Amino acid sequence: MPIGNSEDISPRAVRTLQTVDFIAAEDTRVTVKLLKRLSIDKPMVSFNKGDFCKTEEEICEKILWGEDCALVSDAGMPCISDPGEKLVRICAENAVEIHAVPGPTALTSALAISGLSTGRFTFEGFLTVKKAGRYEHLLSLKDEKRTMIFYEAPKKLPETLMDMLKYFGNRKIAIVRELTKNNEEVIRTSLKQAAVKYADGSVKGEVVLIIEGFQQSAEIL
Repeated sequence: MPIGNSEDISPRAVRTLQTVDFIAAEDTRVTVKLLKRLSIDKPMVSFNKGDFCKTEEEICEKILWGEDCALVSDAGMPCISDPGEKLVRICAENAVEIHAVPGPTALTSALAISGLSTGRFTFEGFLTVKKAGRYEHLLSLKDEKRTMIFYEAPKKLPETLMDMLKYFGNRKIAIVRELTKNNEEVIRTSLKQAAVKYADGSVKGEVVLIIEGFQQSAEIL
């Protein structure tokens, strides 16, 4: 699904939504807005993290009975920091035919315009809100030489920037916000400057963080 700009949806994705029997959506309220723009009316099943246990087997069973299903996220590729991984696994275990319909993905789009090294990178998704797991995750990446990509919610960004500065030192960072939307912005700065400047929570919108990999000359605080 489009990250933000509805014009990014591909003709194949539109055709898929038109021809399937039903849609498994991360949030039906989000998906229905796009479907209305495309003049598509299909039955939908809500499929988010809270519904996993309830709907995975039901969706797989409907497919096994002969129905075609499109799994869609609110934005970007399903299963990548979005619901769907376990559903795909269950369907694969039941010999269900699965096809990918490629489309926009926030992590590679943000990396491409970050201005940082794109040759080798690691995608780390969202940091957990649990401090022990969060610190363990960051500590494990302290010596990571590849460019690192994280997703983060704007309200958690100030704390995340401070934690990253503590564990990574003062590295280059690109804060990419509101990808493909009218107010898209790339903030190219350092972790130290970002942690200070945005401690007030002034960064709004969906955020992708691109962080320079470990360099021998990196400043360790």
